[in-house]
Amino acid sequence: MSANKVALITGANKGIGFEIARQLGQQGITVLVAARDLAKGERAAAKLTAEGIDAKAIKLDVTNEVDIANTADHISSEFGKLDILVNNAGIDADGAKGWDDATVLTITLNNLRATYETNLFGAAMVTQAVLPLLHKSEAGRIVNHSSILGSLSLHSDPTSPIYSSKIFGYDSSKTALNAFTVHLAHALKDTPIKVNSAHPGWVKTDMGTDAAPMEIPDGAKTAVALATLPADGPTGGFFHMGETLPW
Repeated sequence: MSANKVALITGANKGIGFEIARQLGQQGITVLVAARDLAKGERAAAKLTAEGIDAKAIKLDVTNEVDIANTADHISSEFGKLDILVNNAGIDADGAKGWDDATVLTITLNNLRATYETNLFGAAMVTQAVLPLLHKSEAGRIVNHSSILGSLSLHSDPTSPIYSSKIFGYDSSKTALNAFTVHLAHALKDTPIKVNSAHPGWVKTDMGTDAAPMEIPDGAKTAVALATLPADGPTGGFFHMGETLPW
């Protein structure tokens, strides 16, 4: 069993996922850089290794059942446990063509399915697969990378800053991911494992675009904080930079 803490970060070859891996690695945690494309994962891991971080690439398409099973088997044989899971992989299937066509009235079934396959089903299935390994950790932590756009409270409040941002597939998938957080935290309430949702903020990434006000290092901070919570830290919550967000 590995003496170091071990963290699996999905969708970690670029953007916020890569930065989460970097910030966790800077704390002496072994980081598994999961990516759909192994070559891209290996390039990302090599960059982190060059910075003195213990980083290893792993092929993981969260919509692929074989990849998920192989990932769990690999972590079990290589490390014997998992301390941190960050369900970061996410997509907006409508984003490429513009969000004006992504309303509840216009979204296509294919795009709705594709968004949920990654953002909800993938996160749930990866979690189930590695949960036995998280139980072997002294302080297992699960972070579901959500979004403030998943908040039903804010979406239904005409005075909220997200009221007019109705991107149905993406938003509702993050609402469902938040429900997964609540249910999972309840299921694990009698264990040392803590489960929380993180809103990174509007960050300059491929999805966030250059119009976003936040830089990637700041966008990773909430997930990193939740991944390294102390024993008296919260579970079953929704956070951004230490502040609680409404469901």
